Amino acid sequence: MSMRELVVLGTASQAPTRTRNHNGYVLRWDDEVILFDPGEGSQRQLLHTGVTASDLTRICVTHFHGDHCLGLPGTIQRLSLDRVPHPVAVHFPAGGADYFARLRHASSFHETAELAVVPIEADGQRVALRCGTLEARQLRHPVETYGYRLVEPDGCRMLPEKLAAYGIAGPAVGELHRVGHLDLDGRRVTRDEVSTPRPGQRFAFVMDTGLCDGVYALAEHADLLVIESTFLESEAALAAEVGHLTAGQAARVAAESGVRRLVLTHFSQRYADPARFADEARRHFDGDLVIAEDLTTVQVPPRRVLSAG
Repeated sequence: MSMRELVVLGTASQAPTRTRNHNGYVLRWDDEVILFDPGEGSQRQLLHTGVTASDLTRICVTHFHGDHCLGLPGTIQRLSLDRVPHPVAVHFPAGGADYFARLRHASSFHETAELAVVPIEADGQRVALRCGTLEARQLRHPVETYGYRLVEPDGCRMLPEKLAAYGIAGPAVGELHRVGHLDLDGRRVTRDEVSTPRPGQRFAFVMDTGLCDGVYALAEHADLLVIESTFLESEAALAAEVGHLTAGQAARVAAESGVRRLVLTHFSQRYADPARFADEARRHFDGDLVIAEDLTTVQVPPRRVLSAG
């Protein structure tokens, strides 16, 4: 049975607090288990979840500021310690290749894990996965930064009552779904006649950035959007200066982009009360809102159900 959920390892921005670990997020999506932006302590945070290093299939780094990447050395070494039997792909901004090399070999260890290193070299770069497409879009921050989104292809849902009306059952259903049509008693039945569209699901991950086209491209029609909201509106000028979003800006992006479930995270240590982020976001977004907390799990919403027409 497929599983699609986000496991939150940490929600702090530049500095951790007593209740917030540095960044770290794991997306379980069918056979992909993707670790995003492992900050300090990510390896230990994993011990408090149901995710192990051996589960990981891919690591995605948005940029090389410390709170988004200083967990890489421990994570990479743990892959070898646990003798992970499968390749683990790693994506990061190509301009930070030197940083990645230093983090990968930050200390002496016997590397046995196979890392498939695929840097992100251009805005819009895509990586084909079995479950869909991983796409990177450039963001606006003082250093080279990319956000990521995972897009499942659109499909269709076969309608039992319409199949029954044509007398289609058993292996013929699979053939009709695969080929797109079925010749039956002198009449061709098309897939569209006995199905309804099933939109593919979308996940988006947006970290350190000011407002830019890339933010909206990533967020567009996301079923689950994980987005930084480092500051509140009272510090909007500071947010713009250092390349970050406020909770209000993140919420407006979600509202304008048709996001179904919004997860706010990456909170500045200056704010002790997370309810303030919810209050600000609610002024702009009336959908499903989650204020991320360390070591919690957020489900990807169930599929949209379209009318059969």
